[in-house]
Amino acid sequence: MIRISFNDNWQSRPKVNPFAELGGEVAPYHPVTLPHDAMITQTRVAPSGAVTREGGASAFFPGGVFEYRKDFFVPQEHRGKRIILEFEGVYRDATVHINGDYAGQRPYGYSQFHIDADRFLRFGQDNEIRVEARAYQDSRWYTGAGIYRDTWMLIGELVRIAPDGIKVTTPDIDADLAVVEVATRVENDSIAIRTIDVRTELRDAMGNLVATDASKLTVLPGEPATCRQRLYVHGPSLWSPDEPALYTGGVALADVDGEIDTETVTFGIRSVRLDPRRGLRINGETVKLRGACIHHDNGPLGAATFARAEERRVQLLRDAGFNAIRMSHNPMSKPMLDACDRLGVLVVDEAFDMWTSAKSDFDYSLSFPQWWERDIEAMVAKDFNHPSVILYSIGNEIPEAGSAVGAAWGRKLAEKVRALDGTRYVTNAVNGMLAVLSDLAALRQQGRSRQGQGQQAPTTADENKGINTLMTDAGAAMDAIGSSELVTRRTAESFALLDVAGMNYAESRYGLDRELFPNRIILGTETFPTRIDRNWQLVEQYSHVIGDFTWTGWDYLGEVGLGRPRYVTPDNAQPSHAAPYPYLLAGCGDIDITGHRRPASYYREIVFGLRAQPYLAVRKPEHHGQTFAGGPWAWSDAIAGWTWPGFEGSPITVEVYSAAEEVELLVNGRSLGRRPVGAQHRFRTEFETSYEPGELLAIAYRDGAESGRDVLRSATGPVRLRVEADRPVLTTDGGDLAYVTLSLVDEHGTMHTHADRPVRVAISGDGVLLGFGSAAPSTEERFDAIERRTYEGRALAVLRPTGPGEISLLASAPGCDPVEILIAVE
Repeated sequence: MIRISFNDNWQSRPKVNPFAELGGEVAPYHPVTLPHDAMITQTRVAPSGAVTREGGASAFFPGGVFEYRKDFFVPQEHRGKRIILEFEGVYRDATVHINGDYAGQRPYGYSQFHIDADRFLRFGQDNEIRVEARAYQDSRWYTGAGIYRDTWMLIGELVRIAPDGIKVTTPDIDADLAVVEVATRVENDSIAIRTIDVRTELRDAMGNLVATDASKLTVLPGEPATCRQRLYVHGPSLWSPDEPALYTGGVALADVDGEIDTETVTFGIRSVRLDPRRGLRINGETVKLRGACIHHDNGPLGAATFARAEERRVQLLRDAGFNAIRMSHNPMSKPMLDACDRLGVLVVDEAFDMWTSAKSDFDYSLSFPQWWERDIEAMVAKDFNHPSVILYSIGNEIPEAGSAVGAAWGRKLAEKVRALDGTRYVTNAVNGMLAVLSDLAALRQQGRSRQGQGQQAPTTADENKGINTLMTDAGAAMDAIGSSELVTRRTAESFALLDVAGMNYAESRYGLDRELFPNRIILGTETFPTRIDRNWQLVEQYSHVIGDFTWTGWDYLGEVGLGRPRYVTPDNAQPSHAAPYPYLLAGCGDIDITGHRRPASYYREIVFGLRAQPYLAVRKPEHHGQTFAGGPWAWSDAIAGWTWPGFEGSPITVEVYSAAEEVELLVNGRSLGRRPVGAQHRFRTEFETSYEPGELLAIAYRDGAESGRDVLRSATGPVRLRVEADRPVLTTDGGDLAYVTLSLVDEHGTMHTHADRPVRVAISGDGVLLGFGSAAPSTEERFDAIERRTYEGRALAVLRPTGPGEISLLASAPGCDPVEILIAVE
C-alpha cells in the first residue's frame, strides 16, 4: 500500500462540551503538526493541602480530554481503493470519527491501530476526521496525552499486502549460508478469485541483490492468504550489537495487468539462544545485557515521539555503555526500534504495567480483559522484523503474579506471544515484594490485633504509599523479602511459565535460584542504580543471570523526586520520599532529560569495564557535613565541576571513580595523597579538602604506574554564552530535529556551573522552536516558552524544520553577548 504521512494540518484543543457550543465556538483550536503532546503545554497545578502521589506521578500536569480535527481532500480516483488510517499511538482511550460517524477506538495508549476509513469517506470532496483522547489519573508516571506518535494514510488496491503483512525469519544460519523465510500476507477484498505473482528480493546494506524468489499465490475473496518463500543468502553478514548489519526485503505483487502492490521491510540475520550454562547467546557468542530502563517521554518535548529524538536517545545511551534498553512499561515506538536496529542496541519490549489489578484510579486495567489480546498482537506485529528485539515482557510488577489466577493470566499472555512469534523469548518483570503484598498487609493487620492486646506490633510502610515509596523506606529489607520462602512459593508458577525470569530488585535470588531452580534463567529487569557494582559482579559471576537493567538510564517527567538527594535536618530526621510542587523530574536517570551524562553514568561505565580513565565529581559544598538520606535510586548531588564561588576555604568532598588500584588527588599541584579504589572498594573513594579555585586533578595507578587521569578546572573571567547544534544539516524528512545546547562558559570553554541565568531564544527562517528546557528538577518554567533559566550552566532548545532552507537561532542572556547559530535544512 502507498504510505503517506498524515501528520500535517491538524488542530487541537481541550475538549469542550458540545452543548456549550450551540451558540458558536467557545474555545479556539490551535494548529499543530503531529506528533503532538497535548498535556505538555497545560499549566501545572499545585496540589492543595498535602502532597499527593497522583499529582507527583504526572509531574503535576493536569489530565483531561483533548480533541483533534483535520480536514483532508480525497480525490475521486481513490474510489474503489482501500484507504486505511494508521495511528502509531494515541494516549489514551482514543475515539475516531470521520465525517461525524464513529470509525473506531483504542483504549490502550501505546498500541498501533488501524481505522478502515474508505467506507466513511466522500470522494472528490473535503473530509473531516476527529480524534479524542483522555488522560486522567491513569498512570504512575508522566504519559502525555493526544496523538503523540506518527499517523499515516495507507492507500491500496483491493488485492494488496496487508499492513504489517511481511514477516521475516532466519531459521537456519551458519557462516556460509543463511535461510531467510519471508511470509507475505495478501488480502483480497474483491469478489473474484485472484491469482497473482509474488516476487521477493533481498538486498544488503549497500543495495546489492543477494537473493530472489518468485511464486504464484491464489487468494480467495475475503480470505487472506500467506505466501511463504525460503530464500538463501550466501556468506551472510550477521546482525549483532557490535556489527548491526541490516538487509531489506522487497515484495512485489503483480497480475497480468502489471504491478499491483509493493512493500519493503528491514531485517537482520541473527540467532538468539538461551540456556543456564551459557546464558544469552547472539550468533553463538555470549552477551551480558548492560541494560537501561527508560520511559517514553522525550523531556522538553513531552511524550511527542519524533524519529530524531528517539535516535538521539538510543545513541547517547549506547555511547554511555548500555547495549540494551527495556522500554518501561509499554511497547516501544517504531522510530526507537529502527534506531536500535541501526545502532546495535538490544531491546526488551514490554506490554503492560497492569493487568486486572489497578495501580491508578482510571488505568488500563479497566480495559485489559477485553483488549489485551489485540494489544499483544499489535506489539508483536510491530516488533517482528526488528533484529534488536530479543525479549517480550508481558508485564511489570504485576500484583497478580503472586497468585494462582495471576499465573494463569500470565500463561495466557505468554502463550499468545509465542503463538504470534516463536523466534523470541518471553519474560515478565516480577517484583517479589509486590507479589506478596497482600501477605504483608495481613501481617500488619495481625500486628494491629496484637497491639490491641498489648503486644508489640511489627511496623510496615504506610499502606497509602506506592510500591516505590515502600521500597525506598524498606530498601535494606528488599533482599530479605525477595529471597524469602514466601516469595519463592508464591512466584514459582509465574516464573516457570517464562523463558526468562525477570526480577525487579531481587538480586538476592540470583545465587539462591541456581540451587532451587537449576533451569531458571534470570534477568535483572529493574535494579537500584546505587548497587550496580555489586549487581554487575553477580551478573558476571552467574552464567544463568543474563544482565542488569538500571532504573533508569534516562531521566523522565513524573514520579517526581524519586532519585533526589535528601538530607537529614534538625527539623526533619526522615525526609519524605514525596517531592513537593513544583518538582518536575524523577531525578534517577544516568542521563538527564537534556541528554547530559550525570556522574552516575561514568561510574557505571567504569563498573562495566568500558572506561580506563578515572572520573571526578564534587559534592555541593552547601550540604557538606549533612547526613545523606536519599533512597536507593538517589545518587549524591555531585557534579563534574570545580567552580564554587562564595565557598572559598569551605570544606568540600571530592568523589573519584576508578577501576584502578589507587588514585591520587591534587589541588593546584598539591597532593592530598593516594587512596585505594577499584572493585574491592566499590570503584570509588572520597577526599576531604577545602575549596580553592584552580585545578583539581585525579591520577589513577595500576602496579605503581599511572593508568589514567581526569581534571576539573575552575571557570574564570566573564561568562560567555555558547551555542552548539548536534548536527549542522537537517533534512525535511519527517521526524528530523536539531538539538541546540546553550552553555555558560569562560573564554577557555570551562563551564560556569554556578552562574545560572535566563536565556532567551529567537527562531527565524525555516524552522520552529519545538521545546526549550533544562535539567532543573524543580521549576515552574514551561517547555513552550522562549526563555529558560539554565541549570548548572546548561539549557537545551529543540528545533523542527518546516521546509528546505536555513534555521537561525539567536540566543541572549544577561551579561553575555548575543550569539547566533545557523542550521541548514535540505
